[in-house]
Amino acid sequence: MKPWNSLVVVIVMLLGGCGPLFVRSQSPEKLDSLLDDVDLVGDMAIISGMKPVIVESVGLVTGLDSTGSDPPPSTERGELLGEMQTRGVLQPNRVLASPSTSIVLVRGYLRPGIQKGDRFDVEVRVPSRSETKSLRDGWLMEARLRERRMFGSQIHDGTQLALCEGPILVAPNSKDNKDEGTVMVNRGRILGGGMATKSRPLQLVMTPAHRDVRLVDQLSKSLNRRFHTFSKGIKEGVATGKTDQYIELTVHPRYKDNIPRYAQVIRSVAVAETSAERLQRIEVLGRQLLDPVSSATAALRLEAIGSEAVKTLRAGLASSDYEVRFYSAEALAYLDESDAAPALADAARNEPAFRVFALTALSAMDDFTAYEELRQLLEVPSAETRYGAFRSLWAMNSYDPLVQGEQLGGQFSYHLLDVSGPPMIHLTRSYRPEIVLFGHEQRFETPLTLDAGKYIMVNAREGEQRVTISRFAVNEPDQKRVVSTRVDDVIRAIVELGGTYPDVVEALQQAKQTHSLGSRLEVDALPTAGRSYSRTSESSAHRDNTGADEVSPANADEVSAERGNEGFDNAAQAGYLESDGMLNPNPAPDLFNSDTPSKTGRPKKMRRRVQRESEPKTKGGSRLRGILGRMIPGGSDS
Repeated sequence: MKPWNSLVVVIVMLLGGCGPLFVRSQSPEKLDSLLDDVDLVGDMAIISGMKPVIVESVGLVTGLDSTGSDPPPSTERGELLGEMQTRGVLQPNRVLASPSTSIVLVRGYLRPGIQKGDRFDVEVRVPSRSETKSLRDGWLMEARLRERRMFGSQIHDGTQLALCEGPILVAPNSKDNKDEGTVMVNRGRILGGGMATKSRPLQLVMTPAHRDVRLVDQLSKSLNRRFHTFSKGIKEGVATGKTDQYIELTVHPRYKDNIPRYAQVIRSVAVAETSAERLQRIEVLGRQLLDPVSSATAALRLEAIGSEAVKTLRAGLASSDYEVRFYSAEALAYLDESDAAPALADAARNEPAFRVFALTALSAMDDFTAYEELRQLLEVPSAETRYGAFRSLWAMNSYDPLVQGEQLGGQFSYHLLDVSGPPMIHLTRSYRPEIVLFGHEQRFETPLTLDAGKYIMVNAREGEQRVTISRFAVNEPDQKRVVSTRVDDVIRAIVELGGTYPDVVEALQQAKQTHSLGSRLEVDALPTAGRSYSRTSESSAHRDNTGADEVSPANADEVSAERGNEGFDNAAQAGYLESDGMLNPNPAPDLFNSDTPSKTGRPKKMRRRVQRESEPKTKGGSRLRGILGRMIPGGSDS
């Protein structure tokens, strides 16, 4: 071929478009239609395993102070006797007859995605016909927890899924309520007392129209390209096809504390998408990201794409709209991009509707910027923001000296934080037994007269700067400790004299009730999901100008409960839906979700307020009675 002929051929190839040398620009309408043409995982399969599994058993409580009873003949008694014989207990009937023991019904909830070895709370209560007077100071012996199902008229036990044991926490002040006292002390909770013996993997169940081995393989490969984990140093995908009907999903470590979001991102992964199609889809999603109406969904889908979408998400951080900045930052956080931290910290500090999601996203990051932002949040006025930041830091790295704390007397986790901000003490009635002091120089005010359980008394005369902690018990020598008025010193002295977690909690409650404790006392001050965000031009302008919510951080917790149903539900906007498309009634990330499912659809803050208005007052007028023993959330004192 002559040289000029070769040149003509090359020119023809270039002008005629022999191959896709570049992605041609298309009209916005055509690009938008691409979203409808792309098949997502959620179009072909639904996620199973997103509801908690109830596990139950019959157990034996020991160590009671002559408040137990011999259970009457019943199915529960027969089941417990069989378990005791299996474990080699000698003379089991004699053990059951002792007043220091009691039969109890045990129940726990295995959250979605729970892993082998993870802890969870356990509820215990005496059977209805039991003569047991109180479970106070009791210890639940090890019990095997199983899922139970009713077949016909008989109850059948499934495979063992967990074990449980530990000290029972009952209402510290139940003695103040004569009407409900017996009920309150005959049930309780073991914080972190359950341990899963089997992991609960999630499952992708193929819809009837997509039950095909080739499609299962295609979905698995698409998911494994986006997500992988390491097992003994070997890289593994998160999806494993089992049959033509379902795929087993491993929880990616970055989403271990936010299973609902993991499920939504999994559903948003594209199947068999080419590079050119992906670039075009990113362009469309980038436009949708900048629109507050579609920002949440667009951010989730960009997050599902992965690192290729980082540049587009960063553009969202520069938006003048508060929602767009938040959703962009949230998605970037799960991609471990440090640019997300400032925007998320601002949301946690100033916007209650986004707070729980912002704190969870920060905890998922392996980044120093995120750590510093959380550390600064430990000093803000809002109780739930401070404690939420603490829990996020603990989830990020439980061995960090700032939040590591110690096991005090083998009873509970104790954390003394040297931070500024209003002095506050935080207690838990779920998740794990824990006391956190925000500020190490907190002190009791005198005069001081407190009970720390049945055997320990705390006393100080007016004007004195020394506190005497005494223990008086039958058949035991009297013991006494003299310490300063520092809250830390008094707590340590109570535990040193044999005090338990409920004993310390009772003393702190009484101190608050008698105005001997000036610090704020909070119980489970957790940020919650389901709050409404008001999308108004006035509030948006205010945030854009000041970076703050329309309420001050100091009263954000209280005002958020009164917002009503204005605007839109953040959970719905973010796409936290059940697999059948219905709104998840409790979409909070697992990091800030109790093990026991909520008994009502109200936001927790609203439930606290309703409970306060309906419950009777004690003689002292305090509504703090039994804050730890109730099975429904209680309120804060300030």
